[in-house]
Amino acid sequence: MAKILVVDDERVLVKGIKFNLENEGYQVFTGYDGEEAVELAREGSFDLIILDLMMPKIDGLQACMRIREFSNVPVIMLTARSEDADKIVGFECGADDYITKPFNILELKARVRALLRRSGAAVQKQSGGRLEAGHILLDAGERAAWKGGEAVELTAKEFDLMELLMRNPGRVYSRENLLNVVWGYEYIGDFRTVDVHIRRLREKLELDPANPEYIRTKWGVGYYLSNRKSAP
Repeated sequence: MAKILVVDDERVLVKGIKFNLENEGYQVFTGYDGEEAVELAREGSFDLIILDLMMPKIDGLQACMRIREFSNVPVIMLTARSEDADKIVGFECGADDYITKPFNILELKARVRALLRRSGAAVQKQSGGRLEAGHILLDAGERAAWKGGEAVELTAKEFDLMELLMRNPGRVYSRENLLNVVWGYEYIGDFRTVDVHIRRLREKLELDPANPEYIRTKWGVGYYLSNRKSAP
């Protein structure tokens, strides 16, 4: 189980992040100022740290620099600032990712999973890292997929996209949402990118790609994962 430290002086926000990450199977610890962030990071062995930029005592940038003196743990910086210059400063201080408030909790969870995968940390729910929808099976830990028991090769983005849909069955995502969550803010592309990846996922995972049972379209809205063949 991955251990995550969340530090922000907005206690309600910290509580919300903690709740959502614990639902994903992570072990979450919390703090409320920059000095506490450094102390907790020094004392604990965390797989990832989420830091607010503007905090009492010392800010997130200073806290991140101090943490970098003794640890290479991945750091996600939270901030109300959206200027590119602020992001660059954050990266130069040792942050690995940067999310602007207000943010979608799904985006934060996707960024957390991506960073943990890159750092080699175990990213699995307490019930296991396997996700199932009918004949489709994904193993989040091994980054592997199967169709009716046969292994299927997915690209990194195809896997990330399918994992997001399978972790949130029934939730409809617009193409813009999927671009933001799966490809991230650095990606420059158009909505056809999502359509192409959805088509490829159907070709690889659906028994009848022309009449998909699970990777469904909500016309005029976006895409979603259905766990019921009879779903509209």
